[in-house]
Amino acid sequence: MTSIRTYSALVAVALASAIGLVACGGSSSSISSPTTTGSGASASDTVAVADVSGVGDVLVDSQGNALYSPEQEAGGKVLCMDGCTSIWEPLIVSGGQPSGPSDVSSKLGVVQRPDGTKQVTFDGKPLYTFVEDQSPDTVTGNGVSDSFDGTSFTWHVASIGATQSGSTSTQGGYGY
Repeated sequence: MTSIRTYSALVAVALASAIGLVACGGSSSSISSPTTTGSGASASDTVAVADVSGVGDVLVDSQGNALYSPEQEAGGKVLCMDGCTSIWEPLIVSGGQPSGPSDVSSKLGVVQRPDGTKQVTFDGKPLYTFVEDQSPDTVTGNGVSDSFDGTSFTWHVASIGATQSGSTSTQGGYGY
């Protein structure tokens, strides 16, 4: 009888420990899968333009999610890595060049990320989606400042014109 109680107690302790580890979550270096889109006809464009109420015309991915770029990544530098990509997901193209409407496509390109994937750029700036945007055609990351691994970022929604963030208007530089 004593050995069954001891065994049951050990199982209970092991189970509680396992549950505790799961509840604590994973490593901070865990990366969410980046958004993957393809190129092709307009119905499957990598990047499109959407009129977001209260913001203006912004660049969106093929699912309608707003696209952002941080000021610190001008010129194709990729600084958002590891924990940063769990909040700001890189827009990845699996093959070829990204596509978009005529007023955007000439400014689209790619930059190679440190992991070897090809990230879509607009006017030389890498593009990301923001996980806090709860639905397509919403913009909640415009003007957000954050820091990952000692690097500070200031994020702006990508656009082909002026955008509004609350009562503040952002002009020039394609929304950056």
